[in-house]
Amino acid sequence: MSGRGQARKVLEQVFGYTSFRASQQEIIDCLIAGEDALVLMPTGGGKSLCYQIPSLIRPGVGIVVSPLIALMQDQVLALRQQGVAAAALNSSLAPEAAREIKQQLLQGELQLLYVAPERLMTDSFQALLQQIQIALFAIDEAHCVSQWGHDFRPEYIQLSTLHQTFPRVPRIALTATADEPTRKEIIQRLNLEQARHFISGFDRPNIRYRVAADNSNIRQQLLRLIELDYPGQAGIVYCLSRRKVDDTAAWLQRQGVKALPYHAGMSQQVRTDNQNRFLQEEGTVIVATIAFGMGIDKPDVRFVVHLNLPKSLEAYYQETGRAGRDGAPAEALLFYNLQDVITLRQFVEQSDADEAHKRIESQKLERMLGYCELSSCRRQALLAYFGDHLHAPCGNCDICLNPPKTRDGTEAAQKALSCAHRTGQRFGVNYLIDVLLGKDSPRIQQFGHDKISTFGIGGELNQKQWRGLFRQLIAQGYLALDQEGHGGLRLTDACRPLLRGEQTLLLREETTVGKKKKGAAGRKGGYRGGNTRLWEALREKRLQLAQEQGVPPYVIFHDATLMAMMEQHPQTMEQMGRISGVGAHKLDAYGDAFLQVLAAYGRVDTPLTETVAESLELLRLGLDAEEIARRRALKPSTVYTHMARGIEEGLVALQDVVALDAERMEFIQDLMLEQGAEIRLGPVFETLGGSVDYGVLACIRAELSRRLDS
Repeated sequence: MSGRGQARKVLEQVFGYTSFRASQQEIIDCLIAGEDALVLMPTGGGKSLCYQIPSLIRPGVGIVVSPLIALMQDQVLALRQQGVAAAALNSSLAPEAAREIKQQLLQGELQLLYVAPERLMTDSFQALLQQIQIALFAIDEAHCVSQWGHDFRPEYIQLSTLHQTFPRVPRIALTATADEPTRKEIIQRLNLEQARHFISGFDRPNIRYRVAADNSNIRQQLLRLIELDYPGQAGIVYCLSRRKVDDTAAWLQRQGVKALPYHAGMSQQVRTDNQNRFLQEEGTVIVATIAFGMGIDKPDVRFVVHLNLPKSLEAYYQETGRAGRDGAPAEALLFYNLQDVITLRQFVEQSDADEAHKRIESQKLERMLGYCELSSCRRQALLAYFGDHLHAPCGNCDICLNPPKTRDGTEAAQKALSCAHRTGQRFGVNYLIDVLLGKDSPRIQQFGHDKISTFGIGGELNQKQWRGLFRQLIAQGYLALDQEGHGGLRLTDACRPLLRGEQTLLLREETTVGKKKKGAAGRKGGYRGGNTRLWEALREKRLQLAQEQGVPPYVIFHDATLMAMMEQHPQTMEQMGRISGVGAHKLDAYGDAFLQVLAAYGRVDTPLTETVAESLELLRLGLDAEEIARRRALKPSTVYTHMARGIEEGLVALQDVVALDAERMEFIQDLMLEQGAEIRLGPVFETLGGSVDYGVLACIRAELSRRLDS
């Protein structure tokens, strides 16, 4: 069998999927052929399969370099559930357990081994590698090699020697977060100049991006999001300080939310316990500093909230990318305020980094601020930062859904800038606002600022509005923080044309997180269909099996797989094996248990779940499957599953979904009929040389089954 045929077989039998996504097939072909690869693929895009499948096909063991223990453990648990012999060597293991894994490695009993870069490059481990056959080296989170990136790991630089020590072993470097300078540094530092590059884009269309200026009721807005939009679902709330993490988690707990804190000031045991609860329990919200998250592969995180401004768009993109890894709708909500801007700029200025590094960090912060103050599509701006382009507004961010109002802020901005100038460019925002509002304070009298021309001239705005204006002036570069002047605001050269009246300034009206438009709300428990009792029964069975084995529920089956069970309602092991995400090992281990649950509740009385009905309605409006997938932020394969269900129920005509000539259609149907009663798509796909998509074949099978049953 060819390498491509082997890959397809492993995908279907081991991982339970019927088709590859995006460039997965090309990347896998590249590695099987022994070539190096650099892969940029968005979070949730299926990077892991790109090295896992070649590791199972090529002779030897796949060595995966991973920066965090949590990431290793999560991947190993998932692989073992698929029947793959995988292990991880890290500092959490007892000496006996580590010795046992090394022995398995030497005896050729492992297919994949995860290891930290610092262990990989030790002399003893390098000597161990010389004694075994290596299928490939996979360098995950490759952006960690960049000194200018947001997550630099010095030990990653040592990985540059791998190609010298093992010149015949292919390497693959993977990341979901790298702008153009970071990509160049990955290539240079890992000696990947001759590698093939696969850039799959950065878009996560299922994530809705929203930004709001911080205000006094931020906690209530957070609670509204959790209770009304995503009740009983998992989420992450990021805070800038440890104290804010503790206070926010405690407040949410008092409101009845299952919230847990996580930050570096807690003991290792408490952090580990809270992280495990987040992974293994349904509907847990983790409140954390950025110390939490890297390597967390939980697929059903429905929202990520930032209560403070991230330091860069790279950090923001990676942190928000932890939402919606399963491809279902998710949300990224960011609150920010003026103090965040000042604090982060102080962090940059007061750091021990050299001037070049400070300059780059300042530029990254400016881009982050610019993103917050946008009045155009956020997704377009975010993708453009990474060199990716979306030609039309996304329709799934706050700007697209609720275009902000703008006003002419030129005169108010001139007053603010003039006030900063006339008070000596020595004071912070609060003091300047007091002067503009004419506050008769002893401090203002002490400096004589009750006598200057800008005293009391700002009555057209209230204190909150002035703070918003100063925040936007700082974000747009008209004012800068004077570190040597104890945090005072000074004018920049950019403000001269504005002060002279040579340019106008449009400012965004202040926004808060209000009620979303129809369709924006989360899906309770991840399911919107009518038979919620069956849905909860499937989740309960999954949780029971997970607790028995001490693994997270999603390691058993993702929500998407349970939804497919709801929609297709298999009645036999053969039918269960067709469900996306049910590989051979999981079918043997869990198929019967879930069939019993399905049998106990019977098929849903209504023929279609809401999500299937929505896809069919869009089809009736004239959209094809690809357009429906883009509109609904779903995978095309999911939409074809919806179409197949509609065909089975006689609600959709096959010719409205599939554009194949009659001769081709008849040939494919003959191939299916040759199999007898149970039609498997894999053999048909292979016979056709992969020329017809699995989703199209599923629709043809649905039509054939309907005709045979009638």
